[in-house]
Amino acid sequence: MADKNKQGFRTVKDADMEEYRQKIREHRLAVLKRGTVFAVVLLLIVAVFGLYMAFRQYTDYDIRSSVERSDTQATRFAEFQGNILKYSNDGAFYIDAENELIWNQTYEMSDPQIDICQEYLVIYDKKGTKIYILTASKLQGSIETTMPIDQVCVASQGTIAVLMRKDDTAYLQLYDKEGKNLAQGEIHGGKGGYPVAIALSQDAIKLGVSMLDISDGKVKSTIAFYNYGSVGQNEIDNCVGVTTYEDTVIPELEFTSNDRMVAFGDSKILVFEGTQKPQLTTEVALEKQAQSIFHNGDYIGIVSSNDDEAVTHHLSIYRTSGDLVMEKDFAMEYNSIEFLSNNEICIRNETECDIYTLRGVYKFHYEFDRDLYQIIPGGTSLNYTFVLSDATERVRLK
Repeated sequence: MADKNKQGFRTVKDADMEEYRQKIREHRLAVLKRGTVFAVVLLLIVAVFGLYMAFRQYTDYDIRSSVERSDTQATRFAEFQGNILKYSNDGAFYIDAENELIWNQTYEMSDPQIDICQEYLVIYDKKGTKIYILTASKLQGSIETTMPIDQVCVASQGTIAVLMRKDDTAYLQLYDKEGKNLAQGEIHGGKGGYPVAIALSQDAIKLGVSMLDISDGKVKSTIAFYNYGSVGQNEIDNCVGVTTYEDTVIPELEFTSNDRMVAFGDSKILVFEGTQKPQLTTEVALEKQAQSIFHNGDYIGIVSSNDDEAVTHHLSIYRTSGDLVMEKDFAMEYNSIEFLSNNEICIRNETECDIYTLRGVYKFHYEFDRDLYQIIPGGTSLNYTFVLSDATERVRLK
């Protein structure tokens, strides 16, 4: 028992002090255990909620705002820098989700086409001669070509490559964003085939050209690479590589980065990589003929037919490196399939829409009572903008 001294204070013995320290340690341990249990339970709740949100399917939505619109049936829609591009034969309008005009560009085109690379947009008249180079804020430049245009590609700083045709000769020209001619050349049908597609790297240094050759009674495609930097100056016509593929048609090329180009063929997908002279690094054979091929800078989607009558389509998603990401069967008949800007897969026809995630989760299905033109993701995973035939609606899935 503790003793008392003359002043009335108790003298604590060593045994009592050790007991006191033990109680403190036990109290701290109990607090730590309660905190750990609470943290684990909280993490489990968050994980379960995250899994629930990740795998939940939505079949309805709340309208947060709606703005009426009036457009002709010939109007086409695209997302550009988070806003809406409307374009038709007689002009283009760039508007926000509230239908507020950002800019408009008038023109007369028989078949307007677009190409987008980061902050630049190009609108051109296929088989015509007009080209407009624009950003989210204004018109940067315009070009009137001397020959009919077949395809135009724009780079990240506004440089464009133009493929033109006249008689049996194809012409390639590079322009800066103000319309100044940077380089030009011609390709004759006897030199490896007739050009059917071009692709310009984002830095405008490399150009890929796909050429189709049936001159000897057999189908073959040739891919040629041109380099307009210092490396290409040492080569004839700036050509730094040519490869031919028998029994293959390659109607589309796309640079998914400065150093990677993907060639989309009828029986295979080819991935080329290289900073100066691209080389074939990956070949993905298509077991069945592709019904649709779509892509963005990170992923490639391929739709082929399915033998199952209940689910008639088979979807395969690859990284642009060639690695398989996801496979999924679906039944909806569609007229559009694309990657949204958040990498979700959107499948739609005139009035129906399906959205899948890259994990193959069937996220959203809805049947509209009006025509659906475009879907634009919002700031969160549940927010979207629906561009319908008579209105633009900001919505939240539920």
